[in-house]
Amino acid sequence: MIKSIFSSLTSFKDLDFTPGLNVLVAQKESGATDKQTRNRAGKTSLVETIHFLTGSKADKGSLFRSSALVNESFGMAFNLGSETITVERSGHQKAKMQVEGAAVLKGKTQISNSEWIELLGEKMFGLHTLPAGDGRAPTFRSLFAYFVRRQLSGAFTTPEKQATMQQAGDYQVALLFLLGLDWKIASDWQKVRDREKTLQAIKKAAGAGTFGGVIGKASDLRTQVTVSEATLNKMRKHLADFRVLPEYAQMEAEADRLTSRINALSNGNIIDIATIRDLEQAMSSEAPPPLDQLERIYAEAGVTLPGLAVKRYDEVRSFHESVVRNRRDYLAEELVAAKLRVETREQEKQGLVARRAEIMIVLETHGALDQFSKLQAAAARKEAEVESLRQRFEAAEQLEGTKNELEIERNRLTLRLRRDFAEQKDRLSEAILAFEETSKRLYESAGSMTVEETDNGPIFQFPMQGSRSKGIKNMQIFCFDMMLMRLCAKRGIGPGFLVHDSHLFDGVDGRQVVSALKVGAETASELGFQYIVTMNEDDAFKERTEGFDLKEHVLPVVLTDAREDGGLFGFRF
Repeated sequence: MIKSIFSSLTSFKDLDFTPGLNVLVAQKESGATDKQTRNRAGKTSLVETIHFLTGSKADKGSLFRSSALVNESFGMAFNLGSETITVERSGHQKAKMQVEGAAVLKGKTQISNSEWIELLGEKMFGLHTLPAGDGRAPTFRSLFAYFVRRQLSGAFTTPEKQATMQQAGDYQVALLFLLGLDWKIASDWQKVRDREKTLQAIKKAAGAGTFGGVIGKASDLRTQVTVSEATLNKMRKHLADFRVLPEYAQMEAEADRLTSRINALSNGNIIDIATIRDLEQAMSSEAPPPLDQLERIYAEAGVTLPGLAVKRYDEVRSFHESVVRNRRDYLAEELVAAKLRVETREQEKQGLVARRAEIMIVLETHGALDQFSKLQAAAARKEAEVESLRQRFEAAEQLEGTKNELEIERNRLTLRLRRDFAEQKDRLSEAILAFEETSKRLYESAGSMTVEETDNGPIFQFPMQGSRSKGIKNMQIFCFDMMLMRLCAKRGIGPGFLVHDSHLFDGVDGRQVVSALKVGAETASELGFQYIVTMNEDDAFKERTEGFDLKEHVLPVVLTDAREDGGLFGFRF
């Protein structure tokens, strides 16, 4: 229960609260114009002050960081468990809380905001007893916001969410915890959503072209990875066995020279072998004319050339035989010389071939430093290629396999949730009946609350006749909050108070407004909690209901926007 809210700001209107229903009224004075709507009277600022004093963020846009309030402190006295606690906080020291009356602090009067939140979570909701895990868990701020809904966060949109931007994982964890169900199922569901979000990001990137043409089929990539890894292993082994030869370039040049000389010798032999063949053919085919032919020629010469001096036949024959003999001797000498050149070249060539073979063996077993560097660079490129293939393969496997895995996990979680609902049937039934009972007290056609087990976690729905009306929707929130107060009171958790801003009653029929306040007062009295409401005066007293006098619950402090000093802070800024 909140006992009081105060401030160092002298113009601030300190508020004192009592058990049960407390109504802070903003009235429109007789001299006020139509433009003075009481929207700046400070009703919503009361809600923001309570959140400020229970550890909410106070960023640059916070009301309490404004130049008019940043140096002022605000405080609240309230019951926390069995203790009465007083807490104060200021905008210029937003990370520090001044706390008095908390025995657990062991004499300390100043703690950090995070320590304060931890203490509130422990005392109000027993969060210190929750098992540690790697998923989403109930937090004090997420739970507390259901009991003090903030218009600035969009808390009056739908019952199950205390903020417009609240994600499914957050409200499912929070509500399953408050209803006494297995909130860890909702936490595991959020893990699935997180994995799906990552998967969608990969798919989107692939579709947008970031990975276009890179991620292929897992089966194809598996083969490419296997083949490329085998090639890389061979290259690594080659590098490991590589021996660098300092004289590699010199020996390589010598081998080139030897090859050139061997080729030249081979070409020379080809020419001489052709010469030998021609000489042997000439010696075998060339023969001197027979002697009888010589005699006939000689006789004819004597007849044809009468009177010439003709040598004797014996002398001619002797000369002819000499010519033939000399030619054969010449051919024989040329043949011997050609064969000798060929034999000499072959001997030289054998020596050169043997030397070149020695060099080639050395070159095959050793390499040059630049070759080694090139092999290293090639291996590095291959290694990068293999790593890229591995990443593509993993991404392809994730794309192809994760979706099925997540579908299986969703089905498994749905079964867990269904089993938990069956095991906790009494608690779930109590929540449903509490919502319906409150609804019946407001409307002839009662609304209801359903909690459905889906493959996306528990879905809360509130079918009610005329639920499209803003007023009806707001009364669904009222019934939901009263249901939470009933269940939390039975379990002994929660802050012990419920705060509703006047925005909850926007669009609500006057009779339902008074009925809701009566139900709230009676429920608070029955369960022993405090119900604080901010309202416009004409909405509060538009209707009357038998057996309920709202004036008995109105706070003595009245707000107005008709005067400069009529608001909660006592001035406009």
